[in-house]
Amino acid sequence: MSRNVPPYPTPRNLLAGKTVVVTAAAGTGIGFAVARRAAEEGASVLISDFHERRLGEAADRIAAETGHRPATQLCDVTREDAVQALRDAAVAQLGHVDILINNAGLGGTASVVDMKDEDWSRVLDVTLTSVMRMSRAFLPHMYERGGGAVVNNASVLGWRAQEGQSHYAAAKAGVMAFTRCSAIEAAAHGVRINAVAPSIAMHAFLAKVTTDELLAELSAREAFGRPAEVWEIANVMIFLASDLASYMTGEILSVSSQRA
Repeated sequence: MSRNVPPYPTPRNLLAGKTVVVTAAAGTGIGFAVARRAAEEGASVLISDFHERRLGEAADRIAAETGHRPATQLCDVTREDAVQALRDAAVAQLGHVDILINNAGLGGTASVVDMKDEDWSRVLDVTLTSVMRMSRAFLPHMYERGGGAVVNNASVLGWRAQEGQSHYAAAKAGVMAFTRCSAIEAAAHGVRINAVAPSIAMHAFLAKVTTDELLAELSAREAFGRPAEVWEIANVMIFLASDLASYMTGEILSVSSQRA
């Protein structure tokens, strides 16, 4: 069992000349990591988030760490008008959009018998329905251009059971199904749609909302004995967005070291 974190990747210009939009990119999670990696790989990037201050801070960090400041746009992915405004801003600021990364999601813990309708609906709206809204907004633009790539952020909980996660797991399973079905539609237009399914990736927000005991338990299930770094998840998303994955669509890649 190895608990050592590998070196941070060396950029290879995998997205040189591409334009990328990333939702929920503020903070320290996967969204920020994939936005940074996209910039490092040569893309022009626009990041969006619901939190204005954190969005600005994320743009500042990416500029400081990569030398390329991303464009920004506030967006509440549960509001259709905000999603349409994000699409319009992305086209205006980037010229066009080659790659859409749907990262927005909302978790929480609740048993079925204690779950309120609003808890269930909120998790599904942010985690699943937002992926549909964003895809519906951006796909016509990609269809018109005759190409593009969409990468959705799912979860291994779309396949596996965990107590207290029925709403989140149902939403992520929905993301997987949506990815497969929408990919078939998009293929005729030269657009690829794939998803990643991470197990556990460590970042500050997760540590804040999860007990040390649960984090230790989840990490112990991993073959490497540690959670993933957020950029290890982002690496796979960058691969799916790149031309190296040109024959892949409708696929869900598990980014996990869990034992079978």
